[in-house]
Amino acid sequence: MRILITAGPTREYLDDVRYLSNASSGQMGYALARSAIAAGHEVALVSGPVTISPPAGCELYQVETTDEMFAQCAKLFPNCDGVIGTAAVCDYRIKTRKPGKIAKTGEAITLELIETIDVLAELGTQKGNRWVMGFALESQDARFNAVRKLYSKKCDAIVLNSVTAIGSSENFVEVIDQSQDIVATYSGEKTQVADSLIQWIQQHLAGRSTDCS
Repeated sequence: MRILITAGPTREYLDDVRYLSNASSGQMGYALARSAIAAGHEVALVSGPVTISPPAGCELYQVETTDEMFAQCAKLFPNCDGVIGTAAVCDYRIKTRKPGKIAKTGEAITLELIETIDVLAELGTQKGNRWVMGFALESQDARFNAVRKLYSKKCDAIVLNSVTAIGSSENFVEVIDQSQDIVATYSGEKTQVADSLIQWIQQHLAGRSTDCS
């Protein structure tokens, strides 16, 4: 298979210096890229800013903003068999980016934020016969929200993990498929979890013609 993988955070600039982002390290996405390549698949890795070296043999596309990530994924997805969306994209951006650097005045400031594009949901609407696996990082009503995202993003499966995964070398995940049931659980080093998830994809998603619309 040729697999598109998104990884790491995105940044949304408030001015030319400051930005909104999150603490995603990109470890899970990069581990999945390595596991997929080791299993004999081609990987196109679209990555936000991280400090990890990409695995040998993958196509690396470095982006910064959410719009840049979507634009790159939209170009690559038509020639892929599926996508694994592990990127922790920034959900909001400032409505009007300020030029230069916002100066301190000693007073409170108000920032008007608007939602960014939902990269995985947009790819889900374009998937056709391709498969889509998403990741859900939840702290409250975790399984309910994961299932909601499963359908809103038109995923074939979604991987639920908690906020403790951020920046950690370990992870505990639950795989939820279209039945809304937890069909697999994996824990351990992210490299091990990645191996298990690639095996699950090979067994349950590879070669399938799916339609979640």
